[in-house]
Amino acid sequence: MRTQESALMVSVASLYAVLTLALAPISFGPIQLRISDCLITLSALLGPPVVIGVTLGCFIGNLLFYVSGGAFAMSLGLVFDVTLGPLANLVASLTLFTFRGKAKMACLLAALEIGVIVGSYLWLIFPPPELTPGLPAWLYVIVSVSLSSLISIAVLGYAVLTLFKREALRKLLKSWGLKLYL
Repeated sequence: MRTQESALMVSVASLYAVLTLALAPISFGPIQLRISDCLITLSALLGPPVVIGVTLGCFIGNLLFYVSGGAFAMSLGLVFDVTLGPLANLVASLTLFTFRGKAKMACLLAALEIGVIVGSYLWLIFPPPELTPGLPAWLYVIVSVSLSSLISIAVLGYAVLTLFKREALRKLLKSWGLKLYL
């Protein structure tokens, strides 16, 4: 990996982790809005450095949250969220990279992938509120995380990707020696 790509990877990982931790009250739990997930969409434009960056950033952010005592279910969080959360980001960012020519569809698919993967275990760490609309806990959390991922990836993330695809930003990114895939 070239120096520029390594710098991009580290920058994305750092930004993802910092956003996740700075917004921890809304980044974790059965009802969440992980704003940092909007960075996943940049995988479509900037490729492997972002794929690795959002995966590593998720690992770092989740790990620091649980080891700092930010959750009551530390052991389950360490087992599930620190391993499966980054895996969800890896799958979603690879989807965005693979289907980068159809960015809207890829954003929707990536959001649903995160919703299903993260929602399938998150209910074990953070029980959902008592007022679930007649749904089993696991299904409630899958729906909740899927909806929040649609906001952070398919809405906010798509807007970020659209902004980065503008010609002025494309020229700037290229002048930094970065390879663009869109």
